[in-house]
Amino acid sequence: MPRTLALALTLMAAPALAEIEQARDLMEAGRFAEAYRELWPAARSGNADAEELIGVMYAMGLGVARDDARAFEWYLRSAMKGHPGAQSGVGWYYEIGRGLPAPDLVRAYLWYALSAIGGDPDAAISIEEVVKKMTPEQIARAQVLIADYRPWLYPFE
Repeated sequence: MPRTLALALTLMAAPALAEIEQARDLMEAGRFAEAYRELWPAARSGNADAEELIGVMYAMGLGVARDDARAFEWYLRSAMKGHPGAQSGVGWYYEIGRGLPAPDLVRAYLWYALSAIGGDPDAAISIEEVVKKMTPEQIARAQVLIADYRPWLYPFE
């Protein structure tokens, strides 16, 4: 990549990073509605960190009405971009089934495993817990899905 293009891309990303950091500070201060407004442009532009934080806000009802279906969708957008925290969030929703038609332990295991691959230190504990509820056939199906998703989400591992 030409040096000027790399610099231009870095400068374009800087405002989004600043917005996200500002939003985190606002969340820590309990100013959730303001944080949401800061996150919205970056999330709508496809920033995985912003998408994950909006998912957290909907999951917990922070500055917005709690909405499990919307939380799941925001987590999923971020998870598909390789965000380990969002991947764990997707796994939890699948494990519990909240906001979904029913729990899906195969997909819970899949997303927890992808989160672990991505570096989420808590994902291994989640895997240990969900596997206790699964049959060997379900685990085998999850392994097939992991093999499908892994090279797509983590091509350089």
